[in-house]
Amino acid sequence: MAQIFHPATNTIAKATIFGALIIIAGTAWIAAQIYRSPYVTQQNHAPAQPVPFSHEHHVAGIGIDCRYCHTSVEDSQFAGLPSTKVCMTCHSQIWTNAPILQPVRDSWRTGQPLMWTRVHDLPDYSYFNHGIHIQKGVGCATCHGQVDQMPLMMKHAPLQMEWCLDCHRAPEKNLRPRDKVFDMAWKQPEGKEQVIEGLKLVEKYHVHTDQLTNCSICHR
Repeated sequence: MAQIFHPATNTIAKATIFGALIIIAGTAWIAAQIYRSPYVTQQNHAPAQPVPFSHEHHVAGIGIDCRYCHTSVEDSQFAGLPSTKVCMTCHSQIWTNAPILQPVRDSWRTGQPLMWTRVHDLPDYSYFNHGIHIQKGVGCATCHGQVDQMPLMMKHAPLQMEWCLDCHRAPEKNLRPRDKVFDMAWKQPEGKEQVIEGLKLVEKYHVHTDQLTNCSICHR
């Protein structure tokens, strides 16, 4: 019986199969890189705001504590955004005619709140509580970066699930004494000492490491 397919057909078939697998794997790798890229996560992006508020000026320059504006951060899910009244506590006395602050004055006069753009905006299916993280010794800079060096607020971390899980699997890497949570200048010990001190804080603050990777912690 005459051969139907040319002998080279087997080679072509194998090459096609392996080529398809390589293309599929390559496409998956590219998709994963795009998903983790700043283009998707908006990491290091500073969105436009109604007023170009500078944390660098207010935190590093003037020395305002985080809790002065974010009043509910220690005991609430939401850290809170400052009302116009908080802004006007100072700006009714200083920079009273600055054009850059006109939206603040308009808000104060009309009673309409400023519509700030959320920089750190988690999906609705993710539950995050600022208060519990503060109580367990997670510093503001861990998630928000060195805000005292940001002329405009930007997203420091990707805030994707794998990033959160890295901390939940080994919280000792990011814990600090509670009295240093709001201290932007505080530096962790280095090397083995950092791990030792971190584990001490895990025990001291009763961080239940056996539960932190439970799905219901973040998805309720």
